[in-house]
Amino acid sequence: MGHLTGQTAVITGGGTGIGLAIARRLATDGANCVLMGRNLERLETGAASIPRARAIQCDVTDAASVATAFDAARAGGAVTILVNNAGIASSAPFHRMSEEEFLRIQDVNVTGVFRCTRAVTNDLRAADSGRLINISSIAGLSGGPYISHYCASKHAVIGMTRALAAEWAKTNTTVNAICPGYVRTEMAEGAIRTIIEKTGANRDQAIAELAKSNPQGRLLEVEEVAEIAGWLCHPDSRSVNGQAIALNGGHSM
Repeated sequence: MGHLTGQTAVITGGGTGIGLAIARRLATDGANCVLMGRNLERLETGAASIPRARAIQCDVTDAASVATAFDAARAGGAVTILVNNAGIASSAPFHRMSEEEFLRIQDVNVTGVFRCTRAVTNDLRAADSGRLINISSIAGLSGGPYISHYCASKHAVIGMTRALAAEWAKTNTTVNAICPGYVRTEMAEGAIRTIIEKTGANRDQAIAELAKSNPQGRLLEVEEVAEIAGWLCHPDSRSVNGQAIALNGGHSM
């Protein structure tokens, strides 16, 4: 079928957007995909559209939920690919940001990555061709107003990526991060709504405002991110390790 035949790939935040697109992409190369997330109905709908896919409910902020979910994922074999895609965002001026909101973002975006990665560390370190892919953001490579908590979380993900790549370099598993700009997802929709509410702009104007961060003047499509994930999982990409791959249309950071 493909070079990922027989491999089990877990994708967190797999019910929609980037996660679902990555699952579809990896399935075309033969992977058995496990879609994880909090909304089981949405996961099951997504899994039904992908060959050999399963849906497993998982809350990355709950250690017990993560342990149970990954034990279930191994029913199809050792997990050899993990895509840490689950993430959340919000915006607020730093002087008005609560500690609770700062920590809420870190719990999903950073500690969630830690929990899920730790759950499959033994599988990945023993794999013949393991892949750990963390979905970060261009906010992990540069700063931005009103998203200090989100920037902090995505910088942390890149730091964890680089540390694990160095630590596991003698294994057959690579560790990389993908750092997209604004992608047409529910998260981008939230940013669009915020711009409309705060500025009075119409929808087209709000989208254009987001697109300014991309020199190509557009939002990314989920399939573009998925294609990079598929490439990172190819055997010929085994020397690509510890990288934070920016998808931003050429924006200089």
